[in-house]
Amino acid sequence: MIAELGLCALWLAAALAALQLGAGALAVKAGDDAEIAALTRPAAVMQGAIATFAFLMLIWVFAITDLSVKLVASNSHTMKPLIFKIAGAWGNHEGSMLLWVTVMSAAGALIALIERRLPERTMQATLAAQGFVALGFYAFLILSSNPFERLPAPAIEGAGLNPLLQDLGLAFHPPTLYFGYVGLSVAFSFAVGAMVTRQVTPDFARAMRPWVLGAWIFLTLGITAGSYWAYYELGWGGWWFWDPVENASLMPWLAATALLHSASVLAARDALRAWTIMLGVVAFSMSMVGTFLVRSGILTSVHAFAVDPERGTFILGLLTIYIGGALLLFALRAGTISEGERFSVTSREGALVFNNVMLSAVLAIVLMGTLYPLLTEAFDVRVSVGPPYFNPVGAIFVIPMLIVMAVGPLLRWRQDSIGRISREVAIVGAVVLGILVLLVVLAGVALLPLLGLALAGGLAVASSLPLRGRPLRRVPLATWGMVVAHFGIAVALFGMASESSFNKERLAAVVPGQSAQVGPWTVTLDDVAPVAGPNWTAIEGTLTASYAGGQPVVLKPQARNFWSPPQQTNESALETRWNGQLYAVIGEQSPDGRWQLRLWWKPFVTLIWYGGALVAFGGLLSLIGRVMTDVKRRSVIRRGAERRAATRALQPEPAE
Repeated sequence: MIAELGLCALWLAAALAALQLGAGALAVKAGDDAEIAALTRPAAVMQGAIATFAFLMLIWVFAITDLSVKLVASNSHTMKPLIFKIAGAWGNHEGSMLLWVTVMSAAGALIALIERRLPERTMQATLAAQGFVALGFYAFLILSSNPFERLPAPAIEGAGLNPLLQDLGLAFHPPTLYFGYVGLSVAFSFAVGAMVTRQVTPDFARAMRPWVLGAWIFLTLGITAGSYWAYYELGWGGWWFWDPVENASLMPWLAATALLHSASVLAARDALRAWTIMLGVVAFSMSMVGTFLVRSGILTSVHAFAVDPERGTFILGLLTIYIGGALLLFALRAGTISEGERFSVTSREGALVFNNVMLSAVLAIVLMGTLYPLLTEAFDVRVSVGPPYFNPVGAIFVIPMLIVMAVGPLLRWRQDSIGRISREVAIVGAVVLGILVLLVVLAGVALLPLLGLALAGGLAVASSLPLRGRPLRRVPLATWGMVVAHFGIAVALFGMASESSFNKERLAAVVPGQSAQVGPWTVTLDDVAPVAGPNWTAIEGTLTASYAGGQPVVLKPQARNFWSPPQQTNESALETRWNGQLYAVIGEQSPDGRWQLRLWWKPFVTLIWYGGALVAFGGLLSLIGRVMTDVKRRSVIRRGAERRAATRALQPEPAE
């Protein structure tokens, strides 16, 4: 009965999405006074509530392990811990798509409830666009990926969830990415609404900016969490593999970063109108491309969910309709979108435009490197594209972007000169040059890591310069957010370059009692013993590790065997210090009785994820600051309107 309730809720939510689309479209055509406009907002709110109910029903059938539901039988098991049963609701293709459309519908409901800044006709067009996007995903779920499908007879036992996904990271990583993708769908709807009604204004940018900023925060958290999950769970010792599915989340983040800065310029200075509209379309396009890659079956990845080409064709059709339609609308409306206010090349707007171009170039590089192997494989030619392509080619655009990122916040709006900030530029340049000289003299570091370390130091100093000479208590929260986010980029860059430059690896074969050296660590294998978990057995090694002869610590890596589904995984053991992380993996026993140990010493690797967290925290500060500023602005406008109304009421009526 629970599954049937969920399916009925899906159908009802789809019907409400159709009503939202139809009412909004008719209201736009008829004008602000159309009576049907009164239906659009309630339809959006009800749709969000009912979609949420459907997703709760899916969580329920997973929590109780209802093996009569095909999705539960294929992705769960009675012996799994409850937390993984619940997380398994979105750890599969159908459940993840239901989570996507649920968050999208909830976002549409929130827009309908709280957004009052835009003209009503633009809001009707925006909600209609959001309903149109949601309707396509409801059709995909109901017709191609029904999460509530029943089996003819209940399964005796479930097949279980992929063991690599039986981790707490699954409870956090996918939802944050979906929140980010959905935020970009909202930005897309705002862009379509503004194009339809020709209302590309600063008010439009202010309405869209919180959603873009929220999406960017969630994408940052999701990518950071996903990187750390892959790092410790897969046992390879790497934090980014340029896996196509990793790239599928990076591409929307790059587009969202450009869109966020462009929307800020439009909101503050009434410039970059066409840029903002186009980036709104591109950002959502990248999230749709990522969805296609993950769920089409054309990729083989630990992250990919689906292996059904029919579903991929359905998503490709949605991608064509949504993005093709939006680009066609942009082409038809581009001539009516005015240029906006002009500005000098040497201005803050000029710096933001330059970095948007650099971000767009990096996005094109990642997209090309991700799709090229798929295109060649269609012609029976297998090509592997990895770090030798992405790192140096991307650096061509990332390095100048980082330099401008250091200088740009110091420039004034509209027009400025480099001479005015020559002292600050000299400070940053001295830091970068000093680090370069120091590393060249003291350490043999490759070119790209060398530049990364130097630019990280310069950017860390530059990120604080906008606060120079200002009373810190009076600095707007949004400015603090910018400072923290840019400093987080510097921290993450330093971690990436350090790990690349100074990483030490050791592969050793030892018997209990023997030791191996990796970097400053001495690691001794004390014992190997079998252990058992809720749905797995494992061989667990007990290691004693000592840093430079200091106090020893105990590490316990495992080689696990899951029985449902049958799969072997490596559970790494980590020891974190202020200056890096010891990473240990235990392998199989060789015929001569020795155990394989794989050890890494990764200097400052944790700064990668601390930096990502700082970037997201900076975004949160900026979001809070922007929302508070908008609330104050609307309050001032409302009070002014009330005073004018009161003044008019006190004026005597003209004599007859």
